[in-house]
Amino acid sequence: MTSAKRNATIDCIKGLACIAIIWHHLAFYGPMSEVAAPLMTQTMQWLSDYARMAVQIFLVLGGYLVAASLAPKGLARFDFASQQISKRFVRLVVPYAVALIVAVLLSDLVRPLMDHPSVPDEPTIPQLIANAFLLQDIVGEDALSAGVWYVAIDFQLFVMAVVLFATMRSFNLSDKVRVWLTQAVVVAGVAASLLYANLQADWDMWGVYFWGAYGMGMMAYWGAHSKRWNLWFVLIGVLGCTALLIDFRGRIALAMTTALILMLVMRPAREDGTTYSQLLLGRLVKPLDPVIARLQSLGQMSYSVFLIHFSICLLVNAVVTQWVPEEPILHLLGMVAAFVLSVLAGRILYNKVERHVPTWSTALRWQLSLIGAGGGVLFASHYAG
Repeated sequence: MTSAKRNATIDCIKGLACIAIIWHHLAFYGPMSEVAAPLMTQTMQWLSDYARMAVQIFLVLGGYLVAASLAPKGLARFDFASQQISKRFVRLVVPYAVALIVAVLLSDLVRPLMDHPSVPDEPTIPQLIANAFLLQDIVGEDALSAGVWYVAIDFQLFVMAVVLFATMRSFNLSDKVRVWLTQAVVVAGVAASLLYANLQADWDMWGVYFWGAYGMGMMAYWGAHSKRWNLWFVLIGVLGCTALLIDFRGRIALAMTTALILMLVMRPAREDGTTYSQLLLGRLVKPLDPVIARLQSLGQMSYSVFLIHFSICLLVNAVVTQWVPEEPILHLLGMVAAFVLSVLAGRILYNKVERHVPTWSTALRWQLSLIGAGGGVLFASHYAG
């Protein structure tokens, strides 16, 4: 998502996580990866099995940023919860709906070219409606594109955070007590999520399942900006390690590690507020400046790239499978091309759609367009049949 004030470190981390997600889907969904696998079997297996955990990094960053923007001191600084929720929904849904229209149309184009489990089936009207309103997992409908479950979860978590902040602020107590209560409830929620909710596999369509990672991101922000940062550091570590002792989950280990590192590097290193990460990016990695700049750019548009990449990868898979010989090196080059084209498509979506401030009417128009596009695909398919 766009922001009035960007942070280079956050954007670079987003860029790295975005790269991991794209390559996870390229390795997991094939069929190019199946042909290219002999060239780098272990790497493909790792990408398929573990790169998806980069989503945990986005969850932690989401919590960090929501604390930074809505309750930097631990007390809500917005007036109306409904206004915040409404703005978030519209900003999420407009590029999301546009990307899903592309997914529906490209899937219809690819279906005759490639018979593979990664190709989505024809959409149904209930499926289109559920996806348009971020309800697909809750009502048991298939997603129209890989990874878009995260958008629904991100919105749920944001709503939970806003409602929590607004509720705590409404109490007729001193600011100090309300701040303490807000942060205590967040920490209690992290404990409940890590130690119970995240162990319930059939709860993974609800925000509470992911609150542990999201809440640790909030704790990381408050810790980075607190004189008693070491207490926050220990608290995150104790909660995370306790959860891992009960049941080791790689995703939780990554979330905890991300939160701890984020808190350390975002702490002020100087009296003027310069953080350790700014010193690192500004001094120690001068030779890597071009790489840092590209990572930062990718991080800025990571939401758009995340939304559009599966459709582009699907199309490239179909083209390569249909017209390129089954040579591992050629299919590996096809995967590289899919990655590059995904980033370019994401840049277009970001520049043309995401970076512009949308309205409710714009959101509704694109939601209806998604349902209409899917309905058109269904009509054309049945008419042709």
